[in-house]
Amino acid sequence: MNLVSIRLITGDIQRLVGFYEQVTEIEADWATPDFAEVSTPAGTLAIGSTRTVALFAEGSARPADNHTAILEFLVPDVDAEYRRLRTVVDGFVNEPTTMPWGNRSLLLRDPDGNLVNLFTPVTAQAIEKFADRTPRSGTSA
Repeated sequence: MNLVSIRLITGDIQRLVGFYEQVTEIEADWATPDFAEVSTPAGTLAIGSTRTVALFAEGSARPADNHTAILEFLVPDVDAEYRRLRTVVDGFVNEPTTMPWGNRSLLLRDPDGNLVNLFTPVTAQAIEKFADRTPRSGTSA
């Protein structure tokens, strides 16, 4: 089994897709006006409008109601990302901080309030753990 994507449901798909295009610097692939995907080498962030929920089960998902998940993106330089995104992001939770497990992390909120962590491994152990997945500077996360 492989995790292929994470899907967010939103009441404003244009706004949320635009936000993730700015953060990731990756253009979304729109399947319909109600569904888009931002695909990275490691996986896909799918974004669906509230109109797609009824296709599964009415009321099974609610937009802007996440209080448990954090979407994480591995980036070459989290401090550079912080400088780049300061004019784009309204909801920074913290400034870049080195975590006890060896990643330098920047936690922010997307327009729907979902938590997003941009991180760069900085200790030898963390660098080794992500060695085959770390994007190089100048490439998208």
